[in-house]
Amino acid sequence: MTTMRDAVDLESAVEALNTARSVTIVCHVQPDADTVGSGLALALILHRRGTPVWVSFAEPAELPESMRSLPGVHHLVAPADVPAEVDLLIAVDCGSAGRLGALADRMPGAAQTLVIDHHRSNTRFGSINVVDACAESTTSLIVRLLDVWGVPIDPEVAHCLYAGLLTDTGSFRWIRPGTHQLAERLLATGIDSAEIARALLDTHPFGWLTMLSRVLGTAQLVPTVCGGLGLVYAFVRLDDIAGVSSEEAESVIDIVRTTSEAGIAAVFKESSTGGDRWTVSLRARDSRAGADDGVDVAEVASALGGGGHRFAAGYTAYGRPDELVAGLLAALG
Repeated sequence: MTTMRDAVDLESAVEALNTARSVTIVCHVQPDADTVGSGLALALILHRRGTPVWVSFAEPAELPESMRSLPGVHHLVAPADVPAEVDLLIAVDCGSAGRLGALADRMPGAAQTLVIDHHRSNTRFGSINVVDACAESTTSLIVRLLDVWGVPIDPEVAHCLYAGLLTDTGSFRWIRPGTHQLAERLLATGIDSAEIARALLDTHPFGWLTMLSRVLGTAQLVPTVCGGLGLVYAFVRLDDIAGVSSEEAESVIDIVRTTSEAGIAAVFKESSTGGDRWTVSLRARDSRAGADDGVDVAEVASALGGGGHRFAAGYTAYGRPDELVAGLLAALG
């Protein structure tokens, strides 16, 4: 039987990489370690092969501090410096063209577009699509691509790939058979897993603590949602994150989701662009005691114009706080 994993077209991707005379790699807006790690790993390899390569993301203006120690960051350029025309444009960890933000306008200027992603909601918007929803992370797909390409993984590339694997599995909470073997393969190159985890997950400025105190004070529990599974939500307003980075706001969902009385967590983050625009992060816990009572938040987010994974997803919404909550409750049913 052919599976989604079997159907991934790695050979076409390798051919495109081998023949490209110039490459742009685009990460998704509000980048995480999976999209940046994937992009930088490919950039390191392409640069060594003599291929001109640019890596970028549309917003925010700067790379989150936790990722600035990733090898290859010197390949990152501002959106304005991304060429209008290129042989190959690669979108990494992007479920749709919309996740490219303002850099989606570079797609028409590319002779070919390659999408490498593991979101089930992926729209297959490239001319070549390497999409596997069974993959733990996009960086794990990059490993498979490099194996077919015949490119060895050295410590710099392994550092980037491990960063995405670590973060997208929730520090190896959400894994599949083979995940630990992949981690061991990357660790065997000599990378420092403890230092990578510290930089990505365990370092925050003091202002993060005061921000948390304000934001967690907005938390509300709706225990009746989804037949008693429960929803917990909180709001992050612009005033709350004054003086701290957007990366610190993104971390709030990992605190809120630990609520034992709720199987679903949501954090509404006010956008700096105004217009009552909010980005919403959703998380779900696995079924309790093996029962089939879990919620696929990717389906919820897709119904609201977003997407993601079964246990982690997001979307953009507009309106007042009460309208935002009402919209989410309606989607949850």
